[in-house]
Amino acid sequence: MSDQRIEVSRAIAATPSEVFAIVSSPEGHVAIDASGMLMSASGDRATAVGDVFTVHMDREALNDFPLGLYDVGVRITEFEQDRRIAWTIESAFLQPSIGHVYGYEIEEIPEGCVVTQFYDWSGIHEQYRETISFPIVPESALRATLGILARTVAPGMPRPILDGSA
Repeated sequence: MSDQRIEVSRAIAATPSEVFAIVSSPEGHVAIDASGMLMSASGDRATAVGDVFTVHMDREALNDFPLGLYDVGVRITEFEQDRRIAWTIESAFLQPSIGHVYGYEIEEIPEGCVVTQFYDWSGIHEQYRETISFPIVPESALRATLGILARTVAPGMPRPILDGSA
């Protein structure tokens, strides 16, 4: 941890592939989000570095900038199937891109896996350092997201439809 990175971890009673199916899916991002900003998503599941899907956002949940409804591109910057995924946010109205990175690391353990969610703003573009207060998403929201993830993949619990089928 540093003053420019937040990391939270949680043991989850699920396989790494079950967790990865959610965190690599546009719909999965929305299903487990605790920030309140992610409204819906479109696009295909991430399968490689460079993949992009769209998330439809509502910044009013944070009540920090009056952006209302807007879309961002989630561009995958790191991808290791069932182990690690990271992304940065792209937007037509924020040029250059902010440069912060979010992601998950998954480590298998006998009881399931340990999932670490991280948020790193050490690489943000200089023009945003004075105008945006970091972290945008607090540690409590990352921790709550892991709680929702655990509930989502827990055995016997209803799971969201992540592939668009009924």
